[in-house]
Amino acid sequence: MVNVDYKEEVSSVTIPESLLKGKRHLTKSEIRVLQKNSNYNEDSSWRNVYVEAEDGFFDPKFIQHTAFSGYVILGKLRTAILSYNDLHLHAGIYSSNLNNCVIGDDCVIRNVAYMDNYHIGNRVILFNVQEICCTKHAKFGQGILKQGEPESHRIWIGVANENDGRAVLPFETMIPADAYIWSHYREDKELLARFKELTEYGNSGELNTFGWIDDDCVIKNSNILKDAKVGKATYIKGAFKLKNITIRSSEEEPSQIGEGVELVNGIVGFGCHIFYQAVGVRFVIGRNCQLKYGARVLNTVLGDNSTVSCCELLNNLIYPFHEQHHNSSFLIATTVMGQSNIAAGATIGSNHNSRSPDGEIFAKRGFWPGLCSDFKHNSRFASFVLVAKGSYENELDIQYPFALVTRSSANTSGMGGAINVIPAWWFMYDMFAISRNNNKFRKRDRRKRIIQRVETDPLAPDTMEECIYAIDRLIELTAEYLKKNEPEVFENCKDKKDELQCAKDYMHRNSDVDITLEDSRCQKKYGAIIHKPIQAYKMYRRIIKYYTVRTLMEFCNESAYESLNFEIIEKIRAIPLYTKWENVGGQIVPSEKIQELFAKIKNHEIEEWNEVHNFYNLCDAAYLLYKTRYSLYLLEFLYSCPIEEFSLDLYRNITDDVFVVACDMYNAAIKSREKDYTDYYRNMTYHSKEEMDNVIGPLEDNSFLKQMHEDTEHFTNSINHIFEGLIK
Repeated sequence: MVNVDYKEEVSSVTIPESLLKGKRHLTKSEIRVLQKNSNYNEDSSWRNVYVEAEDGFFDPKFIQHTAFSGYVILGKLRTAILSYNDLHLHAGIYSSNLNNCVIGDDCVIRNVAYMDNYHIGNRVILFNVQEICCTKHAKFGQGILKQGEPESHRIWIGVANENDGRAVLPFETMIPADAYIWSHYREDKELLARFKELTEYGNSGELNTFGWIDDDCVIKNSNILKDAKVGKATYIKGAFKLKNITIRSSEEEPSQIGEGVELVNGIVGFGCHIFYQAVGVRFVIGRNCQLKYGARVLNTVLGDNSTVSCCELLNNLIYPFHEQHHNSSFLIATTVMGQSNIAAGATIGSNHNSRSPDGEIFAKRGFWPGLCSDFKHNSRFASFVLVAKGSYENELDIQYPFALVTRSSANTSGMGGAINVIPAWWFMYDMFAISRNNNKFRKRDRRKRIIQRVETDPLAPDTMEECIYAIDRLIELTAEYLKKNEPEVFENCKDKKDELQCAKDYMHRNSDVDITLEDSRCQKKYGAIIHKPIQAYKMYRRIIKYYTVRTLMEFCNESAYESLNFEIIEKIRAIPLYTKWENVGGQIVPSEKIQELFAKIKNHEIEEWNEVHNFYNLCDAAYLLYKTRYSLYLLEFLYSCPIEEFSLDLYRNITDDVFVVACDMYNAAIKSREKDYTDYYRNMTYHSKEEMDNVIGPLEDNSFLKQMHEDTEHFTNSINHIFEGLIK
């Protein structure tokens, strides 16, 4: 029901004193010009309008057919033309309705049917907009409360689970790391209460909020902007509804909102592009993200450098570098740790395993489900797992990094059966793809300001920890296999430890034996067949050696050491050793440091989220040191003795394996890419090699392979020197 308020003309208006600096009332002659140009004021005295006090900077003829009410404070208004692309408009206020507004210098306000309680920056164009208004209790998408509001008015984002059991409060500077530590540590009630206090930090709760459209913004042909804070240089065209949101934008990272877009209760990051009927409700979107072509994003935190189009995302926590741009895919109730790609037809979240929708999917970085894949909650995936096309009706727990998961032809009809897993598949069969991963994502990182370091290298402490698990698991499964098939191997074993050592020795002695193992953990009810386990075991060990040597070389280069010696080893040993790691928003952080962060938050050493971000940065500053100490630990783990006891033969074994891995990575990358130029079926659509080179570019011009060749040559030439000071 519409309320009607019959009131007399306003004779005085209370205005914040800070807004009146350098302003003055209108002169009688200026009022006459305004009235002559068909302008109307609720206050017949026009005392509610303030203009630029400096002579020559206010010309009333540039205000026409406009209604004023409340207070209106105007900046410089003079002869000027504002242009944006093909739009060219004279500065001034035309055919609009303004109430309690502050307008900056040299603005265009044309055909704005209703604007209430807004502050407008300088050189702003508002053209053909139905409604721009802000309530006194506006929160601009943040999970805070104003004075007198009940807790039920607070906006939560139900990430990772549809039952809101992992819900977080959005705030303007939120990054996925914040959402992760809040949503995935739910057992500590004190910590959860402190997270809410961090979010409320600096909020006075006063009901004096006004909307804000910053300098150099352009908003045209749009419908509703309500309780919206719009950052500098934002371009909005044809938007349908923008309500209770913050759009972060700057001259170097301008954001754009396009046709038919509807955004409610959310925060848009710097440099984002949102177009073509995209819908967002209860969301936080990071820097340099794209939403387009009807994408629906609800109850989701989306990391930097991500692209989402033609799909549906509900209740997700997604880290940076996520790709999902197919009309038939959807993602529901997941934590996906970035560098991920959701293929067409993938329906992740379609099958719950309880009577209520409270299941979830947890996928570490590099998750890549194939065409038309679907999974049942709850399921979990290690880093860089590639899942082949198929319907997976049972819960999965794939803890082998760099693995390929498939369904055999015998069980693709939905009748159940064991799945197939090839651990370390990427390194054995598609080296080019995994090798270019780091380079690919670095090129896609268009952030002008980096708030948090994102680890894009597939070989990092988190994946090394997973490789250690996979090695132990393969040894354990091999022991079970040998008990059934070759029990004589354990004749001299006294306990479980001896059995595992025998299984490990068997794998080292039989590198070429092609056996299969059974892992019941990988899939509920039917389990999995593990293919190429011995080859995968050897590959995991080589990967770890390669990583450790590369990290130790990086440490020596940063510290200006020519090679390692026992004195340097002692310095490395003095660095704190962390063996458990977490992917926190894309940054790899020791688990113990996260607990340290929680302690600081609970004892009030940290009072706001920016201080949490500073803590992330401190961890990043020490990242190389932590990696170096962990690398020493990994080497000693592989050979079951301190590095001081390594023999010459053992060092040769390390350097030989690392040399092989480095060369294999380059050669395999070359061969993988060469297939695109030599395969019959790839060539058959071209008339000639020259045509193919013009379409896809010559192989020899591939910039990644060129750089990889230089890096590999430098690395292999340095391998033999790294341990010179340790060889006895």
